[in-house]
Amino acid sequence: MAELTSNRAGRRWAAEAAALATGLLFVAAAAGPARAQDDAPLDPTQAPVEVHGFVSQGFIKSTGNNYLADSKRGSFEFSEAGINVTKVLQHNLRVGVQLFTRDLGPIGNYDARFDWFYLDYRFADWLGLRAGRTKLPYGLYNELSDVDAARVPILLPQSTYPIRSRDYLLAQTGLELYGAVSLGVAGWFEYRIYGGTIFLEAAAPNPSSPFRVENQAIPYVAGGRGMWETPLTGLRVGGSIQFLRVDYEFTGSAMPLMNPGAPGGIASAKIPVSLWVASAEYAGADLLLAAEYGRWKIDLQSSVPEIVPSKTTTSERFYGLAAYRVNSWLTPGVYYARFFSDVNQRQGRQNHQHDTALTL
Repeated sequence: MAELTSNRAGRRWAAEAAALATGLLFVAAAAGPARAQDDAPLDPTQAPVEVHGFVSQGFIKSTGNNYLADSKRGSFEFSEAGINVTKVLQHNLRVGVQLFTRDLGPIGNYDARFDWFYLDYRFADWLGLRAGRTKLPYGLYNELSDVDAARVPILLPQSTYPIRSRDYLLAQTGLELYGAVSLGVAGWFEYRIYGGTIFLEAAAPNPSSPFRVENQAIPYVAGGRGMWETPLTGLRVGGSIQFLRVDYEFTGSAMPLMNPGAPGGIASAKIPVSLWVASAEYAGADLLLAAEYGRWKIDLQSSVPEIVPSKTTTSERFYGLAAYRVNSWLTPGVYYARFFSDVNQRQGRQNHQHDTALTL
């Protein structure tokens, strides 16, 4: 694929990943057709083990500012690799796991981790249960954020699926209920409801910040998605909602001494977050049309408001996307996305982001 945005990015195979890619191809060929985490009916007569692997290497170059990496100079720090395995244990029971690594500017640095794993039991079409670290059903495409071959644009619209927030948006550790209910002539209704937590790695120190994060945690995350598959073939509409809280402990030389054992003082912040998005997609024949609109509300509650003020902000995010499959080797696509960090402060370049992409 090739994509033109405010940055220019192209995908190519990395030389250092050639051995891994070759090995994954042999494993996938031996295991049979691959499938990532999905809701397809289970058939124990199919291949008992399914393996899917991917490796990608990108180059990112920008003309006006650094974006995601040191992109003004041009950067190859735009890499990712993963391998996932699923196995049917019984007719309605299966297990899956994915090992993933990436490098995106200062993020990732090729640290490998299991970014999802689950045990899935389906009681009936209308009721299933997953336990483990499961992908978050947010919007139309959040579950495809780690499978770039499954979508047209290289980067999903950054207003709604910010790649820097992948660790927060990809998966949660806990339980999930899911199912599909027939509405007769009105189509189908699919639902997913989940609850648990998100385990985060320690944040890397920011040399330019006057504060240092000592501990961070997400004590809870909960949410769900409902999607209506309409009688018009290819048209689906729905909505997603999520609630979570991020807790921080941080130090800084400007803060009053609150803990004698912590140089410079230690303080805390609790940040409840609520986010929602409304979605619509039409995928008929060779045409794809999609649009989403959402808002994120962030409530910062600081223990030292005189140093770190408590405040509440609501951001606005939306995009429109279109793609057309001309033939088996050519699918052009375009999207426009916009993000306002505060709906009450829309003026000024620092308060909004335009994201326009043309993709082949």
